[in-house]
Amino acid sequence: MKEKLVVLAGPTATGKTDLSIAIAKALNGEIISADSMQIYRYMDIGTAKVSRDEMEGIPHHLIDFLDPDQEFSVAMYSEYAKSLISEINEKGKLPIVVGGTGLYINSLVYDLEFGRIEPLPDYRAELETMYMESGGQYLLDMLKKVDEESASRLGPKDKKRIIRALEVYKATGESLSAQGGSFRKETERYELSYYCLNMDREKLYDRINHRVDLMMDKGLAEEVKNLLLKGYHRELQSMQAIGYKEICQYLYGECTLDEAVNRIKQGSRNYAKRQLTWFRRDNRIKWIDIDTFDDKADLFSFLINDIERLNDKEGL
Repeated sequence: MKEKLVVLAGPTATGKTDLSIAIAKALNGEIISADSMQIYRYMDIGTAKVSRDEMEGIPHHLIDFLDPDQEFSVAMYSEYAKSLISEINEKGKLPIVVGGTGLYINSLVYDLEFGRIEPLPDYRAELETMYMESGGQYLLDMLKKVDEESASRLGPKDKKRIIRALEVYKATGESLSAQGGSFRKETERYELSYYCLNMDREKLYDRINHRVDLMMDKGLAEEVKNLLLKGYHRELQSMQAIGYKEICQYLYGECTLDEAVNRIKQGSRNYAKRQLTWFRRDNRIKWIDIDTFDDKADLFSFLINDIERLNDKEGL
């Protein structure tokens, strides 16, 4: 018998958090985060991490459980999340995966193959040497020739991800992004209700800009400064996240605060665009245009009714 699973995806600033909590309260659910930055402790403001009060008693999983210098992979996420989905189903509750990290979500709704590709030690050592001798941009340019899409999401300092993408291409002859986009085999493990929120592009960008302003008012710059004081250096993968990278540039005197804020807004808008492009690859998704609903209550009612229609009501 298939396990029940609801996925609520969408770009940043579309209101996934509030909506998912309301759904979980109505349908006896628990929330599993699919956000690659909310996994880290001490990184709350810049990731828009849900607070304990905002959770309203709903259990949240895979949030705030790693230090910023700890490594975490898609394969690890998939293992943890699948185990949680089974546990939540066994309790007679509804697992709700919520977030905007497409690769995390794909690791659940597709049977991934690339994540199980064994490392190529000799090739990896060769790439490590290239990185040391020629720099990250050299490797990134190599990646652009075989996987332009993956390269566009990375920077010269993303050494591990660049090397892994090159390694996957070397092992399979197929780019990481091509595999990430299709994975060819949809999982049959779940009774899946899959939604993606969207809205008018200009309205979304306005919401993103406003959200960044609120983050600054809440103390994003101080949060980043405290991370640096704790010894979490700016070269860490976690510190390359939008918001943290730009504030580091400001704190190191490489730009003004206004310039950093504008870069965060631009980076967030670009990220939202990439998220939408990613999710459009999956034809199982039911797209939810927020603008077509009168208010949040109307949107909430629609989703509750649709989830109940798609799932057996027993246990919900």
